[in-house]
Parts: sequence; C-alpha cells; structure tokens
Amino acid sequence: MATVTDILTLTQWFSPGYPVGAFAYSHGLEWAIDRGQIITAEHAGVWISTVLNHGAGWNDSLFLAAAYRANSADVAEIDAQCRAFAASAERLKETDLQGAAFCEVTQKVWSADLEGLTYPVAVGRAAWLQGLPLDLTTQFYLQAFIANLATIAMRLVPLGQTEGQKLIRALTPLCTQLAERTSGASLDDLSNTAFLTDVAAMHHETQYSRIFRT
Repeated sequence: MATVTDILTLTQWFSPGYPVGAFAYSHGLEWAIDRGQIITAEHAGVWISTVLNHGAGWNDSLFLAAAYRANSADVAEIDAQCRAFAASAERLKETDLQGAAFCEVTQKVWSADLEGLTYPVAVGRAAWLQGLPLDLTTQFYLQAFIANLATIAMRLVPLGQTEGQKLIRALTPLCTQLAERTSGASLDDLSNTAFLTDVAAMHHETQYSRIFRT
C-alpha cells in the first residue's frame, strides 16, 4: 500500500515546479494545432488519448515498468531500447533532455544513483530505489503527461482554463487503466500505431514559427 510519504514524493516529482522542463515540449502537438487539425477540446482529447493508448504513453509505461523491475546491470540496455524506439529526432530530444534533468535533480535531492537515462527509464529506476509503488508511479507519470499536453492545448487552440481542466479530468481514468495493463506486460508488448502524432513531431522539426522545443 502507498504511504502518504510515497504520494507526496510522487506529487513533488511530477509537479510543474520539478525542474525537468516539461513545459517546453509539445510532443508534436504544436504542429497539429498550427495546421488546424485540433481546434476544439474534443479534438485535443482524441489526440491525447491516442498518444496514451497507442503511442508514447503506452510505451513509456512499459519502459518505466521494465526499469523498475530490472537489476542495475540491465538498466542501460533498457535505456538504449527506449532511445531506439523514439520515432523522431525531437521525440528523442524530449525524452533525453527531460530524463537528464530528472536524473540530475533527483540524484542531488534523494542521493539516488541516476545518470544519463531517458525520462521513463529514469523515473522507473528512481521509483524502485525509493521503494515507491509501481502502479502509482505510472499513474502519476501519465497524469503529468496528460496535464502537460492539455496545457499546450489551453495556450494554443486556445482552450479556456476551465475547459482544459475538464479535459484533464476526463482523461485521468486512462492513467489507472494503462497502469493496470502495463503492470503485467513486458517490453515484448511495445508497439506504436499513433502514426499521425509521430508525423507531427517530424514536421515540427522544420516548423517555421514555434514556441515549443518539440
């Protein structure tokens, strides 16, 4: 069972104030909005749920769980596979830079043995080192992922704050569902059929005017 300390630790790790720079990355969403593919909260909800169920959300959860269960000697191999599974240069940049930032601050604050890992792998390894529950860690990770993309939509569509918060609330049950599905899965279950989101990330690399790094 999760303790209050576990919950508060995860709340700190995934709060907007934790310096991983998540606010700087749109995961290709900026390009999709710029091209008029997302103009309503419903459109944004479909896009984000697709990423979660069929793209990076699903795969990140698998990499997080694999790193959580792995011995220290296997973490580097899992991390290399996570890098290889990035569908574009910007997706690799996103997971690499956020992971490096997470490793740096978590190592200093919790004296955790972390260095140079992609974001989901770093989170999974750190959660195991701190004795945090895997399912709860995955849920927090995914909820932060949803919130970040919803915030992008709030700013660029634009959606109102209330509409954006309704969107986050509507998508939050997916966090529990995915955590349950991936807890019994392995890296053999990696897959990605969210092709349009990958295409958007590729196009964003050469987008003329942009706010976000990805």
